[in-house]
Amino acid sequence: MHILLSNDDGYFAPGLIALYEAVSRVAQVTVVAPDAERSGASNSLTLDRPLTVRRAHNGFQYVNGTPTDCVHLAVTGLLEQLPDMVISGINRGANMGDDTVYSGTVAAATEGFLLGIPSIAVSLVTDGGGHFETAGQVVLDLIARFQREAPVKPWLLNVNVPDCAYGDLRGLRVARLGRRHKAEPVIPARNPRGDTVYWVGPAGAAQDAGAGTDFHAVAEGFVSLTPLQMDLTSYPQLDAVAGWLASGA
Repeated sequence: MHILLSNDDGYFAPGLIALYEAVSRVAQVTVVAPDAERSGASNSLTLDRPLTVRRAHNGFQYVNGTPTDCVHLAVTGLLEQLPDMVISGINRGANMGDDTVYSGTVAAATEGFLLGIPSIAVSLVTDGGGHFETAGQVVLDLIARFQREAPVKPWLLNVNVPDCAYGDLRGLRVARLGRRHKAEPVIPARNPRGDTVYWVGPAGAAQDAGAGTDFHAVAEGFVSLTPLQMDLTSYPQLDAVAGWLASGA
């Protein structure tokens, strides 16, 4: 297999290195990642300037752009053939619930999926360093399953791994996205010139975290797997919006 790796923490991130060390044992690997941390970049493409690709001493290629830029450049220009999979991560920190809207980790995998390639975003639910090797082994398990039985159509999977030893995991659980409370307020501060600047506040705590959600699965010690889709249409509201428009005719 040939697998493309990317992330949103930058080409030097320990999670990406751990992912490379795991996946390179079973596949040919190409790494194309951002030159700096791009957390929260979501699915943004850089269209207002050209991008450059450089190679680090360990062979990783890095781009002065977003995670989406990295996968897009790799698949549409840098690689001679489509990779068999795109894997993004291992992110340091959860990407559950509403996080997926903002996540650069999920965005890199999403770009692979939009280009027709089975893709996985993998995150370690940790506030510190954590057991990246556990998440790496989970990825190897998923690759082995893919090799045994590939999906008929490409999947986009969002995977969150509890921060524990691999042997302490309770298994894998398919789960829907939960929801968070609204984000905390912005944090004002003063820069050295006395100007007011603002830091984006922390994400809200889990709100919809009951049974069946990714939050609940991870809290119970399971790896959560959530299949994602890109159709944002709210089908239950189609008739309501049509009726709303008709009422004003």
